[in-house]
Amino acid sequence: MIERGNLSRRGFMTRSTAALVATGLPAWYAGMVVESQQAQAADEPKKAVEVTVAAIGIGSPQSRGRAIYGEAKRVKGVRYVAACDVDARHLKNATAMMTKDGFADVKGYEDYRELLKDKNIQAVTIATPDHWHALVAIEALRQGKDVYCEKPLSLTIGDGRAMVDANKKYGRVFQTGSQQRSEMNGMFRLAVELVRSGRIGKISKIECRIGGNPTSPSLPKVPVPEGLNWDMWLGPTPKVDYCELGGMGKPIQTRCHYEYRWWYEYSGGKMTDWGAHHLDIAQWALNMDGKGPMSIEVNPEKTKAPSKDANSYNCHPQFEVIYTYPGGVQVLAQSDGDNGAKFYGENGQWIFVSRGKIQASDPKLISEALPKGTPDVYSYRPTNHMANFFDCIASRKSPIADVTIGHSSATVCHLGVIAMQLGKKIGWNWETEKFDSEEANAKIARPYRAPWKLEV
Repeated sequence: MIERGNLSRRGFMTRSTAALVATGLPAWYAGMVVESQQAQAADEPKKAVEVTVAAIGIGSPQSRGRAIYGEAKRVKGVRYVAACDVDARHLKNATAMMTKDGFADVKGYEDYRELLKDKNIQAVTIATPDHWHALVAIEALRQGKDVYCEKPLSLTIGDGRAMVDANKKYGRVFQTGSQQRSEMNGMFRLAVELVRSGRIGKISKIECRIGGNPTSPSLPKVPVPEGLNWDMWLGPTPKVDYCELGGMGKPIQTRCHYEYRWWYEYSGGKMTDWGAHHLDIAQWALNMDGKGPMSIEVNPEKTKAPSKDANSYNCHPQFEVIYTYPGGVQVLAQSDGDNGAKFYGENGQWIFVSRGKIQASDPKLISEALPKGTPDVYSYRPTNHMANFFDCIASRKSPIADVTIGHSSATVCHLGVIAMQLGKKIGWNWETEKFDSEEANAKIARPYRAPWKLEV
């Protein structure tokens, strides 16, 4: 029986490894990923403890809030007990879904502050629009909850700094939703390990290809949809009319829900949407977590000014932002090119990675195994980002994308937005988190609309 079990396991490992190799991973690395998956699956029953969880910003069935709920509910021991959303339609649908999924007596809330008063809730997942991340996360920390917050971590550099300071003060487990560090079959981690091991020599440039922003016409003012608390949705941002165009089979353009990403009042466009993923990988590869570039500038030939209409999407449609790091390494955030990150080394060598593939100027750069134990980019090899969060709730260790990492990577995104808005080269000191320009320093934080206040 033991022998047959071993053979069965060996066959499963072989098949699983072959499946990963078919996605483009080298065999030596695919084997490591499968071993990690198996080890984590075997340990799960030993480590699992029941954690009561609430979803803040649960959203529509197509939202990121629903996606991370779907990931969390599969982790052994997780029990959802509450959900919060300022759109009554989404909240009703979500609580019904949770009940159907087997979570009994799920409570629904419009106001996250009321939810967070429940001392039985141990952890929260946050997938609100970006302008709410800091207020919700800090209050959750204050109330003793562990936090999983979607990327980008913050709306401004100041918001991110406040979140780091709050987590230090309250001492909770805080995971940022930068899942490329652990998932996507480990492709991004492989690229980082290859780069940090010197596989392509000294890095001269990294291209982070994150796509351009959509544009819109001037959107008309329309009645607020029934069930949506528009004032609460706006929260600390300026009070403006609800506007929307489309529907009846046409794409909806609006300030709200998914489309908020294309308004600098609430987000940072592709710079914080995809930039929070690929610029995060560049930071990781350069071993610059918690740090950042020294200067930021914009290539005017590849950057297009956004609309100035108050009711139009206002993120830059096309752009190229150039970050200069210590040692002269340049990181480019580009709206052009295949989505992914391309690392340039010496003698024409390069490695490109995306969510679907990893390639190199010479296939041997990837196919030849790295020496065992190098480089050490994290204490172990998590293959499920949400499970890593709950593992760390049990162990009280730091997750793979903790709040400091989330803050420094989001800050790089914000630096790019500020450089585009000012249209000039600016210097940055990551230790003091200050620019060499008072005009730029004025954009580190934003005033909050009363009565909202950012307090750690």
